[in-house]
This record gives sequence, C-alpha cells and structure tokens, in this order.
Amino acid sequence: MPLNAVMVVDKPAGWTSHDVVARVRRLVGERSIGHLGTLDPLATGVLPLVLGHLTRLCQFYSASEKTYEGTICLGIATDTYDADGEPLGPPQAVKVSLEEVRQAASPLIGPIQQLPPPFSAKKIHGVPAYKLARKKQEVELQPVQVEVGEFTISNLQGEMLEFRCRVSSGTYVRSLAHDLGQRLGIGAHLASLRRTVVAEFDIEQAHTLEEIAEAAGNSRLDDLLFHPRRVLPHIPSVTATDEDIGKIRHGRAVNLPELSRSPWVKVFAGQAELVCLASRVAGTLFHPKVVLI
Repeated sequence: MPLNAVMVVDKPAGWTSHDVVARVRRLVGERSIGHLGTLDPLATGVLPLVLGHLTRLCQFYSASEKTYEGTICLGIATDTYDADGEPLGPPQAVKVSLEEVRQAASPLIGPIQQLPPPFSAKKIHGVPAYKLARKKQEVELQPVQVEVGEFTISNLQGEMLEFRCRVSSGTYVRSLAHDLGQRLGIGAHLASLRRTVVAEFDIEQAHTLEEIAEAAGNSRLDDLLFHPRRVLPHIPSVTATDEDIGKIRHGRAVNLPELSRSPWVKVFAGQAELVCLASRVAGTLFHPKVVLI
C-alpha cells in the first residue's frame, strides 16, 4: 500500500532538494515522492513533501507564495549570486547606512521584472542555464515578472545585513541580493537563506532528517505527517458516504453536502483519508477531478 501523506522537512544546508527526496524515499519506503518548491543547496528550511497518491496535489501549489529569512553580504558580487560562487571582482568598501540600504531595497518590492541568475535551472534552448554558465558560455536569460510582497531589511552590521522577504513562486532571492548590491553600487551576494513558509506549511511543522529517521525506525511516522484536513485550507472539506466513495472510485459525479459556493471541495472518507478533489458541476453535484485512492 502506498503511503499517501504530506510531510514537511527542514532541509539541511549542503543538500539539494533531490537529495532530501531520495533520503526520505529510503527512510519511509515510499517510491513516489515529490516536493513543493526547490531549495538551493545553500538554503535550509521548509521543504514540503507529498507522498504516494498525494503527489497529484503538486499542481495546486505551482503558484505558492514563500517566505524567507537570511543574510546578504555587501561589497562582493559573485557569479552565482550567492556564497557558493566566485567573486566577480575585488571587494568594495561598505560605507552605507541601514536607511540607505532600505531605500535601495524599496524599488525591489511589488510586481517587478527580475533577471534569473546565470547559475539557475532556467532553460535556454532546452539546456539549463547553469550548465552553460559552468562551461563559461554566454548565458542570455530574459527577465521574468515576479511579485515581492515584502523585502524588509532588519539589521546591518559591517558588510552583513539581515532580511526577511515574502515572494511569489519563481522569484530568486539570490537575484534580490544581487540586484540590491547593484543598486547600492558596491555589489552583494546572498550569504545565507532559510525558508520559513511555503503556502500553508511553516517551519514550526518541519522535521529534520534525523527526526524522520528516528520516527521511521520506531514505527512512529504518523506523528510527523501533516494532517490532510489542513492541506489546501482555502478549499472546504466534506465527508462522503461509503456509497459516494464507491462512485468516486469510478470517476462518477456525486452530490455532496457542501453549503458554500466554492468551485472545489476536498472529499474525505472519515476524518483523515483524502479521497479526491472534486469540482462543482451545478448546485451540490461535484465531479471528481483528482482522485487519490
């Protein structure tokens, strides 16, 4: 039987998102695992994993907002826009005030056109940009429309500043750091990054790989799983009868006791088994669109 579940991992530094998926796959014995938003190796924090049939929920998270905290090093720009890269020139003197940094960050808030880093997974004629950049080939990426809901600079000590940002899907925080350095005229790169929120998942619900390994070894994985009723909280939940669940298994429309006018509902068998996501046909008649059983 597949393990149909959602688990929030606190990704360690130095691991790729793929590394984490592979590790959890071995720990829990579930082959089908996906994640809801890549984190660079340098970054830590919230990496939600969907397991088993719940990988079909990934489509509902493609535009999820994310929140980060981290540090930016002023005075040095790098080719990767972060601390893993090579400096693009000699260090520049950092003689800016906190208020000057905040003023430079202000135009980077709101809907902006952002140029992705050359060392990124963005594809150029089908080839990831980072593969071209590693070969010192020219990387010509196009700006992308993103939304920066918040970019707060909280502290400045010497060349290091602390920040918090809330951004739309597709935003590169590395590019925010690089662009801030460009605006200040002294260069900058992302020194550290921790993701604290993805959609409804936050760092308080995240578990380390060590905690997951211990729970798996003690047959206590259920204690670490994100309750299905809390997934996609903007979509109302309904509990179906056994008869209706039988119809859903065969892709047939069912009448559900749903009183709001939401175009979607989450259908449960009992309290914890998410059966499907169904779309409204008319009135209380719903068609199962994403069946999870």
